[in-house]
Amino acid sequence: MTAAADTSTLESRVGHYYQMDDTYLVGREKIREFARAVQDYHPAHWDVAAAQKLGYSGLVAPLTFTSGPAMACNQRMFEQVVVGYDMYLQTEEVFEQHRPIVEGDELRIDIELASVRRIAGRDLITVTNTFTDTAGEVVHTLHTTVVGVGAEDVDAAIRPAVAGVMMHGINMLGAEDSGAPYVKTLRPEGDLRIAQADASRTLASPSFDDVAVGDELPVHHTRLSRGDLVNYAGVAGDANPLHWDENIAKLAGQPDVLAHGMLTMGLGASFASAWSGDPGAVTRYAVRLSQPAVVPAEGTDIEYSGRIKSLDPETRSGVVIVGAKSGGRKIFGLATLNMRFR
Repeated sequence: MTAAADTSTLESRVGHYYQMDDTYLVGREKIREFARAVQDYHPAHWDVAAAQKLGYSGLVAPLTFTSGPAMACNQRMFEQVVVGYDMYLQTEEVFEQHRPIVEGDELRIDIELASVRRIAGRDLITVTNTFTDTAGEVVHTLHTTVVGVGAEDVDAAIRPAVAGVMMHGINMLGAEDSGAPYVKTLRPEGDLRIAQADASRTLASPSFDDVAVGDELPVHHTRLSRGDLVNYAGVAGDANPLHWDENIAKLAGQPDVLAHGMLTMGLGASFASAWSGDPGAVTRYAVRLSQPAVVPAEGTDIEYSGRIKSLDPETRSGVVIVGAKSGGRKIFGLATLNMRFR
């Protein structure tokens, strides 16, 4: 089929929905493990007493923590529903934190093919993950947008190369065609109940009266090594060999292995969390990637910066623009954090 015909077929699958087979139990050590992977050393991710002092029941998960369980849940989507591509490149991510996730949360995860758009000859595919707690309230919503890359854009040798190095149990090349007809499943009828932030908890973020539009956050430099990429791949469940195999990266047309887009976003969220003083202050984090961060054998440096773009006195909140550069190139095309202030 032509690319347009493939896109048309995929568009007809928009709305395809399924649910994680079991619930996801948020563990204390998993929070610490993830915080280490994204270099987030805010005490609320590590020390129970420090988290409780801020008004949380236990350790708080870093903002991008949901990317791990989402990765596992989305595997079925990209093996059985979104098919016909040789690889995917992440281009945009939106994290909506309705309330912070804490240790002990038992979450149901819904997965839905939200949209398919064809722009400049490429297919942009968005998958939405909804995280619901045992009270039936949505605590987090995650929107992941990837570009589907066809065989014409990569070296033909990449498929056997990927098959040779891929971790067992992961099939990035798509499920084998069983001959069974595709069956579309839709989200059950019913309204979603969105969790509300705890109004009784005093935020530890800066006072609204002490910030102004144009204020700049202190610049922060983060060092990434190949070891950091391998560690993140294991912690977050992102087994894509583009992030750790130089040969695969070059077959895909890249100069060297690439840092996970989710990792660079997680580092950006850690940067903002360190400045705000409260991981629960962020309500929305949206990142559009412009360039990947290339990580040569000797490692690389990522520079994070920030600036307050706007403030809303009625809600005592604001929007912070986050910048990220690596190797002299912008890796965030546009990144914004919606943050609540005291």
